[in-house]
Amino acid sequence: MSLKRPNSGIGGIVSVQELKRTKNDLVGYTNRDKALMEAGVRRTSNLMAPIMLLEGHQGEIYTTEFHPKGEMLLSSGFDRQICKFYSRSMCPIDFILCLRHILVIWNVYGECENIMVMSGHTGAILEAHFNTDGSQIFTCSTDKTLAIWDIVTGQRIRRLKGHSNFVNTVHGTRRGMQMLCSGADDRTVRLWDSRKKLSTLTLEASYQVTSATFNDIGDQIISGGIDNGIKVWDIRKQEVLHHLKGHTDTITGISLSPDGSYILSNSMDNTLRIWDIRPYVPGERCVKIFQGHQHNFEKNLLRCAWSPDGSKISAGSADRFVYIWDTTSRRILYKLPGHSGSVNDVDFSSKEPLILSGSSDKTLYLGEIED
Repeated sequence: MSLKRPNSGIGGIVSVQELKRTKNDLVGYTNRDKALMEAGVRRTSNLMAPIMLLEGHQGEIYTTEFHPKGEMLLSSGFDRQICKFYSRSMCPIDFILCLRHILVIWNVYGECENIMVMSGHTGAILEAHFNTDGSQIFTCSTDKTLAIWDIVTGQRIRRLKGHSNFVNTVHGTRRGMQMLCSGADDRTVRLWDSRKKLSTLTLEASYQVTSATFNDIGDQIISGGIDNGIKVWDIRKQEVLHHLKGHTDTITGISLSPDGSYILSNSMDNTLRIWDIRPYVPGERCVKIFQGHQHNFEKNLLRCAWSPDGSKISAGSADRFVYIWDTTSRRILYKLPGHSGSVNDVDFSSKEPLILSGSSDKTLYLGEIED
């Protein structure tokens, strides 16, 4: 099933400082959509239009995610804005200009306005996630640091240092005390207490780590890297419990299932795999393989996601499409066009049947799917 996305017809570039959208920026108010509504085609969300295009980013978008309550979303990547830093004298002519990479918060409903811009990282932001209650955002960057942000004030609460190379991935625990895990090109996986600036545990990997997440109760970290394998680490014992083998190229994304029993992995071998990570599993832990999406020479870290009920999965793809699979049949349900560059990240809304995608073409698409 293919959902056709019309051309936006939007011209011009919106400045990063403004990042505002008007009614003319809406994708969906076309004769075709009017005809669909008149024909009684059922809408499945409260979006202003069935498909929304969010523009304003000035650089590639590497990461995007819905807020846990579904009312907002975040996006970030290679965007930069110029900030002025004054010397102690505070003289108007006594300042330096510095490029800061930004994190953008948008409303999901209404006209999808940008409501906040956060800046602080000096390198591209490669991954960002809300914490469980949506009060904070965790980011990681090519500036070798992680950051924790307050969603109300937009201020950086804490900057976490310890990695010695690009930090590719960050995730928070789902429950209990708020901990973070990260993976980097320095070949380490690190555990962080969100209340402290330094890591509490360093796990040595053999190769660069490109994706990492916690299991459901937060006593294990699952990581993947350029060695094509996935490791399940026991945090207390500081050792690898399981080696999940099957992919034949770099792991670009790992996502934990809603019930915590499985992980989804995306790889440059052009497959998605579902793995059973429950404690006692007889036989093979790889339970399903999905195909259809593509990676290419750009070697972007294409992420992946589960729907809230676990019935669907989606993944980034270098062929500019958004793919959605049925987890039971492994059939492709949607192949959504619209982007003109690699789709680097995707997410499902917890509130309504919506799919979100961020791309190297500097745009976000927000669209309805069937419930």
